[in-house]
Amino acid sequence: MSSEALHEDPDKLGDDVIDTHRAIVSVMEELEAVDWYNQRAKAAADPELRAILEHNRDEEKEHASMVLEWLRRRDTVLARHLKTYLFTEGSVTAIETEAEHGGSAAADTAPGDGSLGIGSLRQVNQ
Repeated sequence: MSSEALHEDPDKLGDDVIDTHRAIVSVMEELEAVDWYNQRAKAAADPELRAILEHNRDEEKEHASMVLEWLRRRDTVLARHLKTYLFTEGSVTAIETEAEHGGSAAADTAPGDGSLGIGSLRQVNQ
């Protein structure tokens, strides 16, 4: 699998980058195993085999979660994004709009009164 190979000279990367790479590849492998077990469980005709495969699938989810937490603890940007998106309600894209732009896309449009939304340019005589 190409994801297992480093793309740069290991001597130039350092242990922290290599360990992060190991963790990322491990998460990928665990999630791939979840997919495989899920397909196998769905296709299994025998209920006992299905239960075993579902158990194994869920173990892989645990493993992926553990490695993801290791990554989160070492990567502040990943931690910030996980905090923004995980365990939330509603539209993920709406959450992204709020996080990236400080409000909804509707707030960035001009008002419906024909103005440009910048107020009057006329000076008021007092």
